This record gives sequence, structure tokens and C-alpha cells, in this order.
Amino acid sequence: DTLWDLAIAEVEKRENPDEDDVKPGEVWEKSILFMGNKNGGKTTIILRCLEREESPKPTIALEYTFGRRARRHNTPKDVAHFWELGGGTSLVELIRIPITSHNIRSFAVVLVLDLSKPNELWTTMESLLQVTRNHVNKILTKLEKTSPEVAAEIKQRMWNHLQRDHPDYALVDPFPIPLVIIGSKYDIFHEFDSEMRKTISKTLRFVSHYYGASLVFTSKSEALLLKARALINHLAFGYDKSKSVSVDPSKPLFIPAGLDSMSQIGPPPASDSDLGKMRANTPLELWKKVFEKTFPAKSFCDLQDTKDPAQDSQYAEYEVDVMRAQKNQ
Repeated sequence: DTLWDLAIAEVEKRENPDEDDVKPGEVWEKSILFMGNKNGGKTTIILRCLEREESPKPTIALEYTFGRRARRHNTPKDVAHFWELGGGTSLVELIRIPITSHNIRSFAVVLVLDLSKPNELWTTMESLLQVTRNHVNKILTKLEKTSPEVAAEIKQRMWNHLQRDHPDYALVDPFPIPLVIIGSKYDIFHEFDSEMRKTISKTLRFVSHYYGASLVFTSKSEALLLKARALINHLAFGYDKSKSVSVDPSKPLFIPAGLDSMSQIGPPPASDSDLGKMRANTPLELWKKVFEKTFPAKSFCDLQDTKDPAQDSQYAEYEVDVMRAQKNQ
């Protein structure tokens, strides 16, 4: 290496401290699990991130794909593994397959919430994040026994986006692995009444800040997809994190982790007398009650798909279906 190469490498190392554990010539491998509402646009976002020009098909259960990028000229390509959980919340048990103790250090989660269906929003978010968190915590408990330094590093990293002197340090409960929350179908959401938009935006800002997550609203528009892509590329390939912030409720939100605060978000959108009547043990519970007062949750069984996937037209296969009809007959 020439002196210039060494200088460039040194500067890059200072700018991207995450890459300290990746030696030159070594391949960086990351894994990302996409989950969220059924038909919420997860596949579209993945295809855009991987710059693939194909039309998205409905996801069957758990699907896998990968992307490769070279950080510099003549270096081996880094690999990002993309997992996608289909079926909304009905197949959440499958997250045990991609998230394991071997890859937990390099794992991240992207939660895609359909802004056009506010009545499903909280239930979907709560059930998916709860199951994921429980699973990750189980892995961390095991790691504390087998490799305590790895478990300690993951726990320390949860807090990296918040400075110790941040006023909300004691009020948040960061997600154990990096999390990005994407509000999809912004084009439909944008037609909503402004008070409804305000309630949804404020609530998602609170939830993202509480979990130490980044938040971005997106739609099929190229400019918005680019913003979502920037956040995902940061997780997948270690690209620079965007420093721009947009918190105006009349525009699409874009807030990287750690750049929001409770004082900016303000109290839950309800009158003081209503807030006084609501019994809640945690701030998260209070926000949930306020949100579900405006958008009553669909009962969980509505979200669980009761219909038999074998009868679903999107999975039709002519030869198999003919044989099956014959057998049933």
C-alpha cells in the first residue's frame, strides 16, 4: 500500500468506527429481517434497495435474498442477507430461523407499517416487536453464559445512538438490535385528515424514539424510497448515515435514531382530562391507549388469516390444483 492508501484507510476507519472489526480484504456480512403488515410494501422496498427491476410477488412465509457491494475498487464484495417475513403477524414464530446466536452481532430489523391502515398499526407493531425482542433476549441470556464479552458488546451498542447526557436517557428502552421503522404508503396517508395524520406521526415518533429506532415514511415515489434506502444501506453495507431530519407532520417524516427527543415530540395527542382518566404503568402504555382511542384496534383474530393458503389464488399452481381437486372429489 502507498502512503495515500494508508491515509485514506485511516480516515475511513475514523469516520466509520463500526468497521473496526472488519479487516482489509475481509468480507463484511450483515443480516436484515423485514417484517410488518401484510401487503405493506416490504418486497418493493427490498427490490429497490437491491436495485432490481422486477415486480414484487406476494411473500410466502419466510423468504431469503441477498445483495453484494464492494466498498472500494478491487476489494471483495460485502454481503447483506435479506430475510422477509410474510403473512403479517400470523407467522411470527418463524423469526427464530434467521436470528441466531451466530449472527446476532450483525443483525438488524426493519419493521414496515402500512400507514393507510391505522387500525392495524399498533397491534402489528406490538406483536412483531414483542416476539422479536423475547427471542433476541433469550439468545443474549445464552450468550452471557457462553461468550459474555459478545453479550456485553451488544448491550452496550443498544445505547450508542444516545449520548449519556441526552435528557431522555432514563425514559427510553432501546431495542436490543438495530431497528428501523418504515411507514409505507405515504401517498394514501397524505390524503388523511390533518388531525389523524398528526396523531399517527406523533405516535410513531414516540415509539421510534422509545425503542431507539430510526423512522422514515415512504411511498412509491423515488425520492422517498431513496431515503428509506439510505437507512437500510447503512445497516446492510455500513454506508454513511444520513444526518438530515424532517419532523414536520405535513411532510414525510425522516428521523435517524437518536435525533429526536420527548420534548420535541410533546405529550400524547389527547385532552388533559382524558389523559387523567387513563391508567397506564409506562409511557408506552399511555400512548397506546391514546392512539387506540382514535384508532380502535382490529381484534387479533381479524389480523390472523383464517383462510387456508391452499385456497389462496395467489399461490395457484394449475397441475397441483387439478390433482388436489381430483383427490378431494
